[in-house]
Amino acid sequence: MSHPSPAVRRVSDWDNDRLAALADEHGTPLYVLDTDRVRANYERFAGAFEEAHVMYAAKAHTGGAVLETLLDAGADIECAARGELERAVAAGADPDTLQYTAVNPPDADLDYAVELGVEYPGFTVTGGARDTFDRLEARGYDGRVAVRVNPGIGTGHHEKVATGKDAKFGIPYEEVPALAAELRERFDLVGLHAHVGSGVLHEDLDDHCRAIATVADLAREVGDADLEFVDFGGGFGVPYRPEEQPLDMDVAAERVREAVGELAATVKLEPGRYVVADAEVIVTRVNTVKETPETTVVGVDASLATLVRPAMFDAYHPIANVTAPDREVEPVSVGGPCCTSADVFCTDRPLPRPAREDLLAIGNAGAYGYELASHFHSQPRPAEVAVSGAEARVVRRRETMAGVTRVERKAPGTTEQADDGVPREVAGDDRLGDSRGASGTEGEPE
Repeated sequence: MSHPSPAVRRVSDWDNDRLAALADEHGTPLYVLDTDRVRANYERFAGAFEEAHVMYAAKAHTGGAVLETLLDAGADIECAARGELERAVAAGADPDTLQYTAVNPPDADLDYAVELGVEYPGFTVTGGARDTFDRLEARGYDGRVAVRVNPGIGTGHHEKVATGKDAKFGIPYEEVPALAAELRERFDLVGLHAHVGSGVLHEDLDDHCRAIATVADLAREVGDADLEFVDFGGGFGVPYRPEEQPLDMDVAAERVREAVGELAATVKLEPGRYVVADAEVIVTRVNTVKETPETTVVGVDASLATLVRPAMFDAYHPIANVTAPDREVEPVSVGGPCCTSADVFCTDRPLPRPAREDLLAIGNAGAYGYELASHFHSQPRPAEVAVSGAEARVVRRRETMAGVTRVERKAPGTTEQADDGVPREVAGDDRLGDSRGASGTEGEPE
């Protein structure tokens, strides 16, 4: 039985008074995360797929508040990079339950994965290239591995997320049986893995299930009785556009069961976007309203550095006028302060006409929102507030300019502004950190 929470949360369902109060207290642009919604989305998905092992795909949102909420709800975590592994462990994940899906992994990532695998024998590495397995073996790793399969079928909301037919991801389908036999001599081969794409809704289920059936057939050819799991990835979508309907998860689950058929191995699934997308919004303040012959341009303090998905994927994000939801509607184009025409959240979209100082909410910002935030134009990254019931807490501080520039090195003897705003002389220390940089230090957003 799936969880009774609503299958979709539209941007208009958020409490405007509360969003305005949070913006007044914490400034804008501001990410507002509802951890209760994160939990409800996970429980709805896990309830529909109660016979599967459900893991959260951390790359959608690696914030500590999200990971802690999902671990508390009983989710395991799938990671695609060393940093995600470290954050999952810091949030309380048992490393023996972690699955690392290596995509062209840097040396530092593999080194860390091998260290985890030595200390925690339940840890699993999924490889999508022969080189990855060779590099693991060269490091002395002989533990649990899975093979990422490229089924040659991709689907989803944009060609850049249709991973199932992208040569970057996975071993070609026809090469897997021979590779699996080889890997059984070198490692503990425990599974197969595939990921078809992202943003799958009802119209994409046919292709999605065709890929699942393909991988299930491959598992039976390889010997599913000798595998612990077959991981069919995530990709389940949420409706971004108002006319789109949410997935009926019970229907989707039945379609997936039919596609899998009889399988001795455990079915794994990795929802990411489905869990977090509609659990977060960005609140941004209007600073400019400009009439032009073509359109009314509305300038806000959020930008593509805050949310890059519209610029990167041509993604649609719903927008609501928090301050005046009942004002007369007219077509407007909303964009940020970056000096590029890509910094636009919508063009000629009917909205309650914004005025300067109005607050707008940009919906469905939880998946690949803060994850892809940048320092373009030297913009500090925004604060993030997590709400749960009546409670609200800052889970990422608003970044300062000292945080933006802290990794830059000036010449010894010159001065630089420290995190506390006090200029200090730069010492003659030109040592470099590791390839990932520092984390969690004062002046950074978390």
